[in-house]
Parts: sequence; structure tokens; C-alpha cells
Amino acid sequence: MGKGLVRIIGVGSYAPEKIYTNQDLEKMVDTTDEWIVTRSGIRERHIAAEDEAASDLGAKAARKAIEDAGIKPSEVDLIITATISPDMMFPSTACLIQNKLGLTDTAAFDINAACSGFIYGITIAEQFLKNDVYKTVLFIGTEALSKITNWKDRQTCVLLGDGAGAAVLRKENGENGILSSYLSSNGSYSDLLLMPGGGSRIPATVDTVRRNLHYFTMKGNETFKVAVPKLYDSAIEGLKRCGMTVGDVDLFIPHQANIRIIQAVARKLKIPMEKMFVNIEKYGNTSAATIPIALDEAKREGRIKEGDIIEFIGFGAGFTWGSVVVRW
Repeated sequence: MGKGLVRIIGVGSYAPEKIYTNQDLEKMVDTTDEWIVTRSGIRERHIAAEDEAASDLGAKAARKAIEDAGIKPSEVDLIITATISPDMMFPSTACLIQNKLGLTDTAAFDINAACSGFIYGITIAEQFLKNDVYKTVLFIGTEALSKITNWKDRQTCVLLGDGAGAAVLRKENGENGILSSYLSSNGSYSDLLLMPGGGSRIPATVDTVRRNLHYFTMKGNETFKVAVPKLYDSAIEGLKRCGMTVGDVDLFIPHQANIRIIQAVARKLKIPMEKMFVNIEKYGNTSAATIPIALDEAKREGRIKEGDIIEFIGFGAGFTWGSVVVRW
């Protein structure tokens, strides 16, 4: 087993062309731009076309990440896709993306850690790469949440958006790469953030569709109260595992769920908001896609330099949460 650290060698993202602004939502539900911005920080969100599904968005982000990594698609030997809005229950969205990339002999599977999908996916990829099971892993976080959004529910529809982000990972010699990771969950909170219908517990029927059981539902206040401390704990634990402190971090890239959550975590960490990368105003909450989209933007904007310490922190349905610390 060779030495080395697992590095993110390429990133890419994609957001659908169609945009719903807060002003658009004012015409759809009882809400206002001021209400949405004050409570979430969101000003607009991208919406997939009728014929666009999660695999379509994911494949476009994947191609950009592969190009950024400077490799051929055929060099990818494992695809991990994180999504809570798959094209269908099965086959996996990862297999559908594999096919769109023109690959036929690549291992591929989905994971469901909701908004913690990037954290879980990167950590899983690291294990395969560190142990020399695979050489090149493609991670994709992709969501078409508009397809499972109740556009009459003003509590949730203002928050959600569609998009995809991807990363290519390899093990390389040197000091740059993943320094630590931390994953956790607590299923006792599973009723606070869920889509009740469509699975084996509540199979789809005319009645379940009529009762809106196939839409994203959330108890926002209760979720907020758990999210803030768990994101803080994730940040601290991840740093502890690689012998670092908050002061060592050049940039935090948190899950983009709500600006108030990010601000509260920044206060608990005692850091200025400038150290938190935020792009929620343009995309809303894209679940498993938020962190890789933010990573791609931060890289393109020059917010990340070689050697910088970056910490990703995420929290999502399950509840799941965790962190990954990287020397870029």
C-alpha cells in the first residue's frame, strides 16, 4: 500500500439555465423578497427544465471536473453519486451518469446522506484510494429538488434549488490532500426533514399523491436548533483529528442551507464571515450539490490557493453531519 494523500485534482459544477427569483415566487405563494432574504439569504435559485433530471445535471458537472483534472473519462474507475432526488428509485443515478459519460466498465453507486452527501462521498472515496482499490474516483453531488418541491408550501419552496457539483480525486505523494474526516448521524431526528411517500413505508398511490406525501417536508425551527451545534462540533472534531485549530483554517466551505445557520456557526467558531464561503444567494439549498458547487466557485474566484487549509462542513436529513479538512 503506497503512501500519499488523497487530493481533489479537478472540480466542476453546473446549474440549469432557468431561474426563479424571489420576485417570481411572490407571484406563486404568499411571500415577499424581504421575508425570504431576511430568513434565508436566498435571492434566486436555478430550476431544472422539464426534461432535465439529476443525472443530466450531474453528467454536465462531471464533464467539467474531468476536464479540470486534465484526465480522460476512461481514467475514472469509480463513480460515487450523492443525491436525494434521483432520476428513479433504481438503477442508481451513478450508473445513469456513467452511461452519459460513455463509460461501460466503471464501478458506480449512489449514496444518500442528503445535504451531507459531499462530506460522506469524499470520505468514502478517500478509503478506496488510500487502500489502492481504485486510482481515480469521480464524486458527483446532484439534485433536481424542484421535482420534489411543493410550490404551494412557502416554508420550503423558497429554500430549494437545482444544481450539481463534481470532484475528481486521486492519491498523490506530498503533503497536500485530505488531512482528516469526521462523519456522524442520529436517526432519532429523521422525522424533522424527509419525503414521506414513495418508498416501501408509504408506497405511491393516488391517495398519497393527493396528500402531497411525495414532496420535501421540513420542520425548520427544530432543524435549525440541531444544525448549528452539529456543524460547529463537526468543524472542531475534524480539526482535532489532524492536530489543527480554527485559526489554522484559511477558508470554511459550509453546506449552503440558510445564511442564518452559517452566521450562527461562524459566531460559535469566533471567526469573521469573510472566512465562510457563501453563495446561497444565487442557488438556494441544492442539498448534496451545495458544497461542491461552492468549492468550484471558490476555486474559480481565486479564494483558494495551493497550500491553503480548507474545511468542508455539512449537515442534512437523517440527521447526518460531518467535516473534511484538506490542504489544497
